[in-house]
Amino acid sequence: MTKTDLINFIAEETGLTKADSARALEAMMNGVIKGLKEDGKVTLTGFCTFTAKKKEAKEGRNPRTGETVKIPARIAATIKAGTKLKDALN
Repeated sequence: MTKTDLINFIAEETGLTKADSARALEAMMNGVIKGLKEDGKVTLTGFCTFTAKKKEAKEGRNPRTGETVKIPARIAATIKAGTKLKDALN
């Protein structure tokens, strides 16, 4: 499912226009980003938990050349499925 498909689904389910659905989806994504930046965690109870995790700098290898490459420190987003999501998929 693409972002456009999701916007269309939201519009059909809620009766909102596609433009309103797109704004609602964008607001939700911005809220998750803001929550991760400020608190490091966003929980949608039963659905999933987004977490920001610090990754230390490390050395990796280019698989084509075998050359050592420095990978800078960064913050990565992780997602853990909640009970409702797990149950819906199984």
